[in-house]
Amino acid sequence: MTAVSTLRRGLRGLLRRLDDDREVVKTEREWRDQLTPEQFRVLRSRGTERPFSGPVVRPDASGMYRCAACDAGLFRADTKFDSGTGWPSFTDSEPGGVEMRRDFSMGVPRTEVLCRRCGGHLGHVFNDGPEPEGKRYCINACALERGEAADPRS
Repeated sequence: MTAVSTLRRGLRGLLRRLDDDREVVKTEREWRDQLTPEQFRVLRSRGTERPFSGPVVRPDASGMYRCAACDAGLFRADTKFDSGTGWPSFTDSEPGGVEMRRDFSMGVPRTEVLCRRCGGHLGHVFNDGPEPEGKRYCINACALERGEAADPRS
């Protein structure tokens, strides 16, 4: 076994232990039974869907985009914009909805966006979005479901 494969195996184990501390924890079989094959590939195996393939690419005026795996509120519709990339793009996330993790899978450092509640891979965030935030949360459409905004009184 090479040093690189040993390191990768150790990192995978660490990430699994971190995911075990999530609010929503399921076995791989339970996730496969719940999600479509494309959703499983993206959310649980950190894949990326083809651009312009998802149903929620165009901006909308109201509501909430939720995690397709656990229904957590992630992005408000009023933060969505058309980036021209083919993936839903947002300027900001819902407070407490997502977490960030450094990602070197493409050989360059990026920031991965995960659902804080279930650990599902959503996409990446970049520093080339519109002002004033300057952020572009580039999110896989199949990782999202459209829902109502959370009641601010609850």
